[in-house]
Order: sequence, then structure tokens, then C-alpha cells
Amino acid sequence: MSAAKVRAGAETAPGDETRRAEQVAEGFRALYGRDPEGVWAAPGRVNLIGEYTDFNDGFVMPLALPHTAVAAVARRDDGVLRVHSADLPDPVTELRVDDLTPGCDTSWAAYPAGVVYALRAAGHAVGGVDLHLASTVPTGAGLSSSAALEVVTALALNDLYGLGLGRAELARLAQRAENEFVGVPCGVMDQMAAACCTDGHALHLDTRDLSLRQVPFAPADDGLALLVVDTRVQHALGDGAYAERRAGCEEGARRLGVSHLRDVPHAELAEALERLADAGEHVVRYVRHIVTDNHRVGEVIALLDAGEVRAVGPVLTEGHRSLREDLRVSCPELDLVVESALAAGALGARMTGGGFGGSAVVLTEADAAGRIGEAVRAAFATAGHPEPRIFPALPSAGARRIS
Repeated sequence: MSAAKVRAGAETAPGDETRRAEQVAEGFRALYGRDPEGVWAAPGRVNLIGEYTDFNDGFVMPLALPHTAVAAVARRDDGVLRVHSADLPDPVTELRVDDLTPGCDTSWAAYPAGVVYALRAAGHAVGGVDLHLASTVPTGAGLSSSAALEVVTALALNDLYGLGLGRAELARLAQRAENEFVGVPCGVMDQMAAACCTDGHALHLDTRDLSLRQVPFAPADDGLALLVVDTRVQHALGDGAYAERRAGCEEGARRLGVSHLRDVPHAELAEALERLADAGEHVVRYVRHIVTDNHRVGEVIALLDAGEVRAVGPVLTEGHRSLREDLRVSCPELDLVVESALAAGALGARMTGGGFGGSAVVLTEADAAGRIGEAVRAAFATAGHPEPRIFPALPSAGARRIS
């Protein structure tokens, strides 16, 4: 199978942005009987390296995908919030902005409603809104479909209500929406990626102070491809496993006398783990993963700066081993992607995102991408798993207004 067929296999191909904007705007008109004031887009993301490090004040390296949530939006003057998704059979959800409280809505509408809540809670004068959206970001695949929805809502409201907020502040407020309103204790990486990534770059983000660097990363220029393999195992962070690992990391930091595990130097890891001997075996494992994955982010940065893109592969594989054995957030399907891709000649592979399903990334020579995709599909068929979705991760632009 050729690399072109791998590309053609992306069932959620982003399509032409202008055409999609027109389609979403037309859907808005059909629903609400008026024109939208604008159309905005925000991307999903895939994380190259640095997993579960963001809520530990650590380092991450995501890149935006060309797959986006596109929203047509207009203000209302009656304090009513109406939201609708073209991707679901649900009718329009209608809420009053004055009544928005955590837990008042548990459907997908909680994501845009949570952004309105977070903006108002932060003192911003946001009123009613009509919103209609469509998304090509695969849901449940660990590619941050929820952050794309939050950030596209935040950017639209920022523009429409003239709030003057910067991208990092919008990302923080979108994170607050997910933490407080939706109830998922996520870090800020996904929202920052959706808000701040640029074409042809990965985002080196320090989640402590939100300082960032756009690191050139265009695998095709080096004859390489970065593939996303969506296992189709539904990934959900709200089931308690994510929160349990966060609590374990916080316990490790408390016992080591630091505010966050980011403050544990890699060179002092062995000593730190000895001090955690009575903290519980799971805390030791979690701390080891966070400290080593922060270190791996630094390794990848150094390799990319040196032009050694192929050498990034083994670092990705090492990261998967840590996620599987120390953090224990992988699953048989994710492990099978990594094993079958490596056996077929991939340079490296690892699960990406919160785990327990979702997606993996595979770094490979471009001319081997088709063969590796076929090997992964064959392995899934042999194991009796549904066929995975495979498509290239093309480093793309962050959130923007498109009409």
C-alpha cells in the first residue's frame, strides 16, 4: 500500500476550509434564521512527546492537526445560549447564561457552555450566543476534540465581545471550563496547542509559565512521515483514572517537598525514588514517568535543533515503554500499534494523549508509510480488533477566524 493510500484512509480528512466555513454558516442560517457574525476554526492536536507532564508544571511538545472544529457564531441580547452540532442528531441545546453552573449540563454542550461560564466567572462581559459547529477532529481518539471545541468558542467570543484576551489567556480560560464546568482535571497543553500552534512547527511549551517556542518540524522535508493511528478504542478522561494519576503525582511532589514534579531534576531521580519508598509503588512509578518524560522532551528538542530527526524515533518508543509500564495508561490495542509498526521498520512509535484507548503516533520513512500502515492493519485484523484509522500528522495552524 502506498503512502498516498495511507493519506486517503483518513476518514476525517479536513477538506477545504473555505467550503467548510460556508457549509457551517449555511447550517447556522437554517437553524437560527439569521446570518452568523463570523466563522472560526480551532484544531485538534497530537502530542509528539511529554505526556501527563502538563499538570506537573512540566514540558510538552504538541502539534496541531489539520482537523478542526469549525463554529459559526452570533451574539444574542437576551442572555440565552443556544448551541448545536452538525455531527450529532441532538436538537439545539438552549441554556441561560445567568444559570450556568458546573454540572447543569452533562452533554457535549457543556464544553461551549463551560467557556461562557469561565469567561463570565473571570469578569468578562459575555452575554447570549447562538453557535453552530461541525468538527473533523475524531472524538474519543485522544486528539483533543474537546479542547478544539472549547478554544473555537473562546476565540469567537473574544472577537465578538471585544475582550482583547491573548491566546494564552484564552487557553487558560478554556482549561478552566473543562476543569470546573465539565469536571475533567486536565492540564493546559491541549488548549494551548489549539490556540497557539503554527504551520510546520511543534510547540515546545513550558506549562508553568506558558512560555513557548515554535520548533520547526516538517517530517516530509526530511523524507519522513509522522502517522496517527486511531485505535478506535474510545478514550475518556472523565472516568477517574486520569484523576487518580494526577493525585498520585501530587502526592509524590508533596513527599519530595516540591510544588510540582517538574522541580525534580532528572539527574537526581534515583535519590528521589529512594525517598518515596514508603509512598506506595504506584507513586514511585508515576514520579519516574513524569521526570523521565520531561527529560525526553529536552532530548527531542536537542535532536530537532541538531537536524537529527530520525533519532527522535527511539525516544518516542522509550516514552511508550514508560507510559505502559510506569504510568500504566496504555491498552492492548495501543501496544499492538507500537509493536507491529516497529516490527515493520518504523523508526519509533508511542501512544499519545491520555491513554486507555485513543491514538498512537508512528515516525517512519515516508516511503515505508504505506507498508507500515498495512502491517498495523493486518495485526489488528489478526487480533480481531476493528480496523484502525491511519492518517498523517501534518503540523498545522492553531485557532483562527476564517470568515
